Amino acid sequence: MLDDADDIHPLFYGAPKTTEFKKLRKRIVQNVREAIEQYGMVGRDGAKPPKWLVCLSGGKDSYTLLAVLHELKWRGLLPVELLACNLDQGQPGFPATVLPEFLEKMGVPHRIEYQDTYSIVVDKVPQGRTYCALCSRLRRGNLYRIAREENCTAVVLGHHRDDILETFFMNLFHGGRLATMPPKLVNEEGDLFVYRPLAHVAEADCEKFARSMTYPIIPCDLCGSQDGLQRQQVKAILDGWEKNSPGRRQIMFRALTNARPSHLLDSDLFDFKGLMANTGDNSDNSPDIPKPR
Repeated sequence: MLDDADDIHPLFYGAPKTTEFKKLRKRIVQNVREAIEQYGMVGRDGAKPPKWLVCLSGGKDSYTLLAVLHELKWRGLLPVELLACNLDQGQPGFPATVLPEFLEKMGVPHRIEYQDTYSIVVDKVPQGRTYCALCSRLRRGNLYRIAREENCTAVVLGHHRDDILETFFMNLFHGGRLATMPPKLVNEEGDLFVYRPLAHVAEADCEKFARSMTYPIIPCDLCGSQDGLQRQQVKAILDGWEKNSPGRRQIMFRALTNARPSHLLDSDLFDFKGLMANTGDNSDNSPDIPKPR
């Protein structure tokens, strides 16, 4: 899978030759291939290859996503058309030339869209409240519009394993529900898929990869400049658990793929009222437990 000589996509020019980086790259590529296969992100109906709008913020996660998808396509393992897209939201000080210049240099098809959602967010959100919810809605609406204009079948986002875990605990702690960001969904209008191919990739791996490749990372000064975000609090909790018990994040993530409705309390998912005891033997009358996958 890893290259010899110059048989690589330009996004991998200058990649470190160390064994550590090669293992990191291989692990990320394998994780992405597993997610694409497991969640059926590429159809097999023989129709025209789909077109994906790959959303690029300029952060470590989206650079990792862009590079790995192009790696797979370069190797003939991802039969889709890729269009990178950056939505410039008008944040003060945003380096507007960085991504266009980078994408041109790498020979990556792209679209740069300017929409001043920053002013709307600052105007609508009361002082002291966080911007994330409104900012995300405005960003997502614009990305859906762009995807339709470009005849894309899917909007592809750079959320990784840790984002998914953090969202699960935010819903648990603050929303009173067991839910997170799924690797694949259909938008409310029903005309676009939303994919998260990094669903199995650890944030630490994205960080190491993007830094090792010296991609021009752009920080998010809009949301990242605010203190006390619920997500930051959850991240700190997970960091503590991981420090005390290395590997805990992966165990918790695996639990999200191994749900047992009969051992939860949602009667819409499991027919507790219809559950009957077997009085003909000495069984413990417990409900059938699905075998671990």
